Amino acid sequence: MAEEDSGQEKTEQPTPKRLKEAREKGDVPRSKELTTMLVLMAAVLGAFIFGGQLVERMIGMMEHNFLLDRSAVFDSNAMIAHLGVSIREAGLALAGIFGLIVVAAIVGPIALGGWNFSAQALQPKGSRIDPLAGIKRMFSLKSLVELFKALGKFALVGGFAMLILWQIRGDIIALGNSPDRPAIQAALEIVTWVFMVLSAVLIIIAAIDVPYQLYDYTHKMKMTLQEVKDEMKNTEGKPEVKGRIRQLQREISQRRMMKAVPEADVVITNPTHYAVAVRYDSESRNAPIVVAKGVDFVALKIREIAAEHEVPMLQAPALARAIYHSTELDDEIPAGLFLAVAQVLAYVYQLKRYRDHNDVSAPRQPDLEHLDIPDEFKTDPPA
Repeated sequence: MAEEDSGQEKTEQPTPKRLKEAREKGDVPRSKELTTMLVLMAAVLGAFIFGGQLVERMIGMMEHNFLLDRSAVFDSNAMIAHLGVSIREAGLALAGIFGLIVVAAIVGPIALGGWNFSAQALQPKGSRIDPLAGIKRMFSLKSLVELFKALGKFALVGGFAMLILWQIRGDIIALGNSPDRPAIQAALEIVTWVFMVLSAVLIIIAAIDVPYQLYDYTHKMKMTLQEVKDEMKNTEGKPEVKGRIRQLQREISQRRMMKAVPEADVVITNPTHYAVAVRYDSESRNAPIVVAKGVDFVALKIREIAAEHEVPMLQAPALARAIYHSTELDDEIPAGLFLAVAQVLAYVYQLKRYRDHNDVSAPRQPDLEHLDIPDEFKTDPPA
């Protein structure tokens, strides 16, 4: 079906946002046939469960009302009392069946579209009382489909009902010649079996209607490609706005990262392209963590801050690249790089001790160019 406004066809499946907005407006898939079938089946089930009780209470109610004293007939108070007793007995007799019917009437709509309460659907709308809109709905394709459905349901249910009544016409006529109690029991059995057969017919109708309602709802909710694009734009924002947000996020992250550089134990460099700042706190972490990392200009800024705060800097190109590509900020060094990082930190700690205490011998610098880096962490140097 073509869109009247844009000329585009609705080819895209509805997005979660569109379905959510439809639910908020009270627009969910429903099947009247499913609800009708469940209500009728609940009535049949109630007749099977509470049929004996219903017969006994009906007989008792009839005896109570027909076996009256002559004086009670002319006593308005007595007649009102009889009416109250009759209403109470009828209510108790039908309570079980009505209870099952109410449950079925609630479960029927929920079974297809789920529970949904919409305040927007309760709000008055001028389009609902607009004669032109009403005429348009009357002659729409959906109304035509509903008309054919109603005619088909009437023909199918009516046909089966006439067939059943014709088959049991003898039993129905025989009720007039039967005593009260057997006649009421037989009438209840006849009604129960008739309802059971009609329920079976409605199962067929519901089995056809439910898939159609789901298909019709999905088709109605479909979107044009332009609608999907507009929704994505409204949801996620314009590309330039998103780009600006990402830029601000990067700047905030970099400022926070640069503040952590003075707390690092060592800065490992490439020496020019990469720089990673590593800190090890044995009390709070099981392994060294990366507090800052960057390439090119960011790496230069890390080196400048490290030099300003006298943070040791060592050139270990392979290790710097491996840490940069394998570890995120505030994450622990991978287990495969423990040995190489431990060698660097050991040298740094020894160098610090040597500078603080001149009575110890100068540490021997490890071969930083040829540290033990596992193959899965090795990366090619930048051109």
